[in-house]
Formats: sequence, C-alpha cells, structure tokens
Amino acid sequence: MVHADGHTSPGSDPNPNHMNKFACGCAIVASTISIIFGYDTGVMSGAQIFIREDLKINDTQIEILAGILNLCALVGSLTAGKTSDVIGRRYTIALSAVIFLVGSVLMGYSPNYAVLMVGRCIAGVGVGFALMIAPVYSAEISSASHRGFLTSLPELCISLGILLGYVSNYCFGKLTLKLGWRLMLGIAAFPSLILAFGIMKMPESPRWLVMQGRLEEAKKIMVLVSNTQEEAEERFRDILIAAEIEEETAVKAVGGGVTKNHGKSVWMELVIKPRPAVRLILIAAVGIHFFEHATGIEAVVLYSPRIFKKAGVVSKDKLLLATVGVGVTKAIFIIIATFLLDKVGRRKLLLTSTGGMVFALTSLAVSLTMVQRFGRLAWALSLSIVSTYAFVAFFSIGVGPITWVYSSEIFPLRLRAQGASIGVAVNRIMNATVSMSFLSMTKAITTGGVFFVFAGIAVAAWWFFFFMLPETKGVPLEEMEKLFGGGGPRGDRDGLEIQTKRVSN
Repeated sequence: MVHADGHTSPGSDPNPNHMNKFACGCAIVASTISIIFGYDTGVMSGAQIFIREDLKINDTQIEILAGILNLCALVGSLTAGKTSDVIGRRYTIALSAVIFLVGSVLMGYSPNYAVLMVGRCIAGVGVGFALMIAPVYSAEISSASHRGFLTSLPELCISLGILLGYVSNYCFGKLTLKLGWRLMLGIAAFPSLILAFGIMKMPESPRWLVMQGRLEEAKKIMVLVSNTQEEAEERFRDILIAAEIEEETAVKAVGGGVTKNHGKSVWMELVIKPRPAVRLILIAAVGIHFFEHATGIEAVVLYSPRIFKKAGVVSKDKLLLATVGVGVTKAIFIIIATFLLDKVGRRKLLLTSTGGMVFALTSLAVSLTMVQRFGRLAWALSLSIVSTYAFVAFFSIGVGPITWVYSSEIFPLRLRAQGASIGVAVNRIMNATVSMSFLSMTKAITTGGVFFVFAGIAVAAWWFFFFMLPETKGVPLEEMEKLFGGGGPRGDRDGLEIQTKRVSN
C-alpha cells in the first residue's frame, strides 16, 4: 500500500498494472449486500412450492408474492440515488443491510400471507438500495484498468446468493412444512446484521467526498486505493476536473475543505434538459437495464422448477436439484466473466452473450412446445434442460454482469448516483413485469410460446447493443462522456475521434 508520504506498506505492489488489494477488499465487502438480495430471489423459487401448500394460496398470489419484491425495489432504487448523494455511499450500504434485516425477520416469522407480503415489500426496498449502491461504490473506488472486474463483483455475489437460496430450498425442504420455508426466508437476517456493522470499517467513496468538498479526506482515500502516489494524484486531478473544481482551489482547500458544487439541478441535467451526450448515456443505461430482464432471465431463475416440470421432471427432489444446477451454472459463468471484462472488453462479451441467448431461448421454446404437443419425450426433456443451462450461461458471461458494470460507469460524476438509480428503476420494473406475468402468459400462449417471445426480444437487444453501446474498457470514469460525443472533463479535442471508433471497437 502506498501512503501520502510516498512510502509503501509491506506486502503491497507498487506496479500500477496490478490490482490494488485495498480497493479489491472494499469492493468485495460492499458487494456482499448483493448476496443477500440474490438469496432472497433464489430462495423464493423453491419456497413458493411449500408456501403455496402451507398457506393455501393460488398462482395469482404466488405471482404477486414473487413480483412485489421488484415493485418495492423500484421505490428503493429511486430513493437510493438521492440518499447516497446526501449521506454517502457507505452509509447507504449500511442502511440497505438494516432494511434487509427487518424484511427477513418478518418473512421468517410470518404467520399468514399478509405478514409475508409486508416482509417481502420491506426486503424489496432494501433490494432497490443494494442494486444501485454496490456497483456505484465499486466503480468509484476502482482504477480504470480493473473497474470491470471490481464492478462486476455485485452481480457475482447476486449469483452466489441465488445459488445459496437454491441450496437452502433443498436442505430446509426436508424439514416440516411449517418450519422449512420460514427458515429459508428468515435466515437471511444474520448476514444482514453482520454487514450492517462490517461496512462501517470501510472508507467512503473519494468521488463522493470531492462532491461534498471534503478534498483532504478524498485525497487520503485515493492514495489507499491506488498503487502509486503518481496514480493517486492523477486520478484525484481527474475527479477535480469532472467535479469542476479548479486545481488551485483544491490545493488551498486540502486541509480546510471547499464549498460544495451545487450548480443546476441533477434531474434538470439528466432528464429534463440533458446535453446530447448525456441523453445518449441515459438511453444506453435505460436500454441495457430494460433488455436484461425483458429477455426472460427472471422467469428461469424464479420459475425453473415449473419449467423443468413442464419439460417432464416430476420428482420434487429432482426439480430442486435441477434448479441448483441453474444456480451453479450462473455462478461459474459470472466468475469467468469477471476475469474477461477487462481483457476482452464489455462490447464483445455483450454481443456474444446476447447472440448465444437467442439460440438458447429458441431451442428451449422448441423443446417445450414439442412436449406440450406430443407429451413426455426423452430428447425434448434433455434439450430443455441443456437449453436452460445454456441460456443462463450465455446470460451470465455477458448481459448479467455487464448491465451493472456499464450503467454504473458511463454517467458523469455529478449525475452518477441519480442516473444509476433510473437504470435500476427500469431494471426492477421489467423484473416485476416478467415475474408477475410469466405464469399468466404461459396459460395464455403456452410456456414454449413465452420463450419464443423472449428470443425475439433478445434479437432486438443484440441490435440495440450493437448500435448504442460503445466500448468502455480502460476508459477513466471522468472521460466517459467523450465516448458518447460529449466534451468530457478535458474538452472536446478527443470526442470526435473516440466517437468514430464506436462501431470498430
């Protein structure tokens, strides 16, 4: 580790090309909030089987129970942007952990459907906070060369949480009916409690501190998350330029602070009267979040036992084991993606991922349609399981992690938290739409028909990504606006040149 006096701590690597261990540790701790969210999502996949039997509820109530998490997350995500701008990124993560804790306790206790819904709603608000703040914090402490890896950690943690939820289904499903599903839902309270205290040991985002005028604190933290004094100073200068603070003012302010930069309303700059480059950035962020869930991943994650049952798997144990396989596949391929993001780049992975999803969804739709028409067929059963796993694999190596990496890195500093919150809001709306309508749609146009629709949406997604999303690998956060034709913090001199390289990259 390099300190402000230029000395290096034992065990640190001053090579600027190596990942900073302190920054990596902070991103890992911040991303653990996503494990709790992933667990809440995954555990409902199997828990709903037992909840339906115990509380005597119907398919419509199950759809509402599954989807209400995302509608409440919409409230959380829209609130989280402003909250994190006011109280800071670190305290916002702690707040989301506390909200998860309350929701998990209520769901674990729930004597009836009404209390279960209240607990699920509260947990949903925590989801909205977690989905917005974890990628933003990770992006803001990362260097450009390792930002893809560190910012994809929240998505990896979501996948690990989903896998733990599936494993919890299988293990606690062997207990009594009344106890099993309540333990599945309530056990998430323990990691929430640990995280709420653990997060306080982490530093605040240096970029947020600059926006608050706390320049001395920001510079000290930037030294900690950089490999050399020179790198820290260069990154700090870029943040000052992005925050529209003159370097002379900063020198005088270090040690005494500086007045906050208020300027125009964030919403005015972002939505009402955005610059052309900001408008394109907003369209890119909203689009990638829309297509992440419009292509059907939530249907597979949440209703995979039902999909496998439609394909011909009848044993409850085999259904849950096949679902565990979905979680394992998701986790493995996101781990692979975290190491490829900063080497291959966002754009190539995204286009490859979406192309593979088109073929996997089409194959799954065909196999389920054959089972629907001709009854149980061994080859159709095998093809449906393989296609499901292939879809999850292609999604997890590209669209899944890149959605969060991309949308958290492209917004200008002053607009980042609120811009990310808009993306998360769209994400949750689409998630809720799919999770609350999937069962009804399968009754209207068959399960195979629904996946044909998802395949068509995936084709549209590929074209949107191809034309609207430039490569961001290795580009400093403070220079992102230039990729979309804006001047960026250093003026207009590179904007046109970078813009012309969008398709070739």
